[in-house]
Amino acid sequence: MSNTGDQWQVARRRKGAAKKSKPLQVSSASTCCQEELDIGKTVKRIRDTVSELRCEEFWQEWKEQLLVAASVSTPTEDKDTEVQLETAREHRSSHQQLECVCYGLGSFSSCVAARYQLAMLLLLLDAGQIPLKDCSVYDPAFSSAEKDVLRELGLTVLTENEEGKRLATKPTLFYLMHCGKALYNNLLWKNWSTQCLPLVIMIGNSFSGMRERTIERELKRDYSYISKAVDVCEERRLPCPSRLIDVFSDTSVITFPSSSLNRLPQSTWTESCEPQYQHCPDLEIILKETQS
Repeated sequence: MSNTGDQWQVARRRKGAAKKSKPLQVSSASTCCQEELDIGKTVKRIRDTVSELRCEEFWQEWKEQLLVAASVSTPTEDKDTEVQLETAREHRSSHQQLECVCYGLGSFSSCVAARYQLAMLLLLLDAGQIPLKDCSVYDPAFSSAEKDVLRELGLTVLTENEEGKRLATKPTLFYLMHCGKALYNNLLWKNWSTQCLPLVIMIGNSFSGMRERTIERELKRDYSYISKAVDVCEERRLPCPSRLIDVFSDTSVITFPSSSLNRLPQSTWTESCEPQYQHCPDLEIILKETQS
């Protein structure tokens, strides 16, 4: 999903990206064509993209950063990356299994960027030893044929638009590639406590980048939870090769260490009103009441 367009749009691709075919914007006109997808060929294309990404040098860094982030829910005082990686491996084998939720992937049958992002998701699930059935995906852009592809891959397709308001009751990876700020803000609001936020791992757009690109008063007014979280979260920037800049640019692993959250005053957690977005006419999310 693009971070520059309106309402769950797919990411655009620059010249020189990994695939020569031109990605298409999702529209009502293209949806009917997607219904005729060859499920088997589409699944094979996605798995071929997984194999391609697995051979990329930057993938190893993504994998390691996910493992380090997963260890945050089992805090360690050691800041050495190798020690954190070893802790993460022990965590995977002896602690509660991660779940995964993916929002805003986009139409992966017509958009090359979305297909690469889906392939990366599958690699991350494998690296984190997350069963495919424990990964829930949702985007109002999905056609019924694309939903069939996702089910064929083994993923769980959500039927309800949660608007990002998913409570983490166990360690959960949220995969939010190039989603609008409202989706991140809603997710933060739903988990706004010292008990739930440490369970949240996000892979998506950098919060510090959002702050840099947004007028401060608007960020505080419209996306108050992002505004608060940016100073207490821990971001690890993920590498992106130049040829995939429109697919994986500005992406970070974001975690919420308990040690940082506990430094905030108690009033931070008691004053947590649900976001309304009254001043956001171009909200980058499809709300349940506006979804057709």
